[in-house]
Amino acid sequence: MDTVPWTGPEWDDPALTLLARQLRDAHRAVAPLPPQDRRRLIRHLLAITDLAKRDAELAARRLDAFLADFQDGPDVG
Repeated sequence: MDTVPWTGPEWDDPALTLLARQLRDAHRAVAPLPPQDRRRLIRHLLAITDLAKRDAELAARRLDAFLADFQDGPDVG
């Protein structure tokens, strides 16, 4: 049986790809924070990730707001 390895989705949506990369980078930025801050911010990012499954445009706007607040200081609430 000859199987071809999966190489990802057969569609290419630049907006979703950008959103996925931004979410990945946001998780990387949050990772080195102290545990209490990190847990709270990761929950926020997971909520944005879950929203992206239903409404990618709204998730992108919320992620932009999250990143703007995060860059001002890690105390995003």
